[in-house]
Amino acid sequence: MTMNRITLRLARNPSTPFVEGDPERGYVLLAPLTPDGKIDADVYAAAKAACTVRRFGPGIDPVEGKLKRHASVWYFDYDAQRASDDEPVFKLGDHRFLPGDYVTITDEEGTPLTYQVSEAVRVGSV
Repeated sequence: MTMNRITLRLARNPSTPFVEGDPERGYVLLAPLTPDGKIDADVYAAAKAACTVRRFGPGIDPVEGKLKRHASVWYFDYDAQRASDDEPVFKLGDHRFLPGDYVTITDEEGTPLTYQVSEAVRVGSV
């Protein structure tokens, strides 16, 4: 089962403090992708423990978490004991994760922000 490192960087977000975006803020995911760049739900089901997320930004320590799924809702979970830190990803199962594509993530404060895929690289197998 092949895994991919997917880097998302904060894109332009009008009506937010990030009007011009910020390439220093984002996420790095480790997840399986189908040949067309979507999350491979079947491989994910067999390799959940290896599917991770790392949130980064200027002036903050990186935060490590897991890519999780409940029914059709995908989210980033940073503390299994708390739901308040979860960050839902809008229609993650429908999105392609190829360079140039966009995805919306609702941050820990409940604000939906758009990110652009800057990298999607195969990194090995689990």
